[in-house]
Formats: sequence, C-alpha cells, structure tokens
Amino acid sequence: MNMKSVLFFIIASLLSASTLAIELDQTAPDFTLKSRNGENLRLEEYRGKVVLINFWATWCGPCRQEMPILDRIRQRYQGAGFEVLGVNVEGKDPKARKISQEMAVSFPILFDDSQLTSADYDLQGMPFSVLIDRAGQVRYIHTGYKPGDEKSYINHLKKLLRD
Repeated sequence: MNMKSVLFFIIASLLSASTLAIELDQTAPDFTLKSRNGENLRLEEYRGKVVLINFWATWCGPCRQEMPILDRIRQRYQGAGFEVLGVNVEGKDPKARKISQEMAVSFPILFDDSQLTSADYDLQGMPFSVLIDRAGQVRYIHTGYKPGDEKSYINHLKKLLRD
C-alpha cells in the first residue's frame, strides 16, 4: 500500500468517526462522479435498478481479481435491471485512470477525485461493495474479496431482482 492510500484510509476513518457509518436499510448516499468516458454519472439516475457499487483501488489485488467477475454478473443480469458502478478511490491518481482504461470491464468506472463519496460510504477495506435495491436502499454490504464471494452477491441480487 502506498503512502497516498494510507493517508486516504486515515482521513476516511477520521471522517467516518464523526458521521454515521453506512447501514443496511438506509438510503444510499447519492453522488455524481466523472466516468472514464468523461461524462458525469449520478447514482440517483439508476433509481429503479438494482445497483452494486464496487469501491476499488489499483494497489488492491483482490479488487482487480474481482472486477472481471462482477462484469460477468452484470452481463448476465443487466437485462433484468442490474447495474455495476466501479468507483476508484485514489483521487486524481493518473495511474488509476490508465489502469481503468486497460481493464476489460464493460460497466462504468467512476473516479472519486475528492474522495468525499468514499468517506460518505465509510469504506472499511478494499474492495468494498454496496448492493442497493430499486428504491435506493442499502441491502447488502461486503468488504474484501476471495474466490466464491460472488455467490453471495448473486444470492442477494436474485432476491432484489424478484422484489
């Protein structure tokens, strides 16, 4: 982990100590972030869909291992109203933009340049994923990644898609 990443987690921890941590059954904090295509995307625009927000960093091996799996899940369930948003937490790091262009994922990659969105979501580790229902409520939170975790995502996703 580089010094910039360590500082990010220290700042995020201090900010989250003074605010409520993201919790299940609360409305997901809205945000507008710039995508790797240069357009601004707002979470609110995805209301009516089930959304998985996946916070990631270039230095996080499990993040980079998980992203192609999330892309396959998205491709399978997109027609049923599912979307994945990948949010890079490294601020204005040019390396993050470069690596995001090299990633073979089709879901939107967003950049949390101010790192305020990451603070709003009170990240507890990397990767950090939040599954949001069609009404914008947080329904599942997952920290880290190890092979097989995607089964839990799919189980929660199927239930939300049926609702």
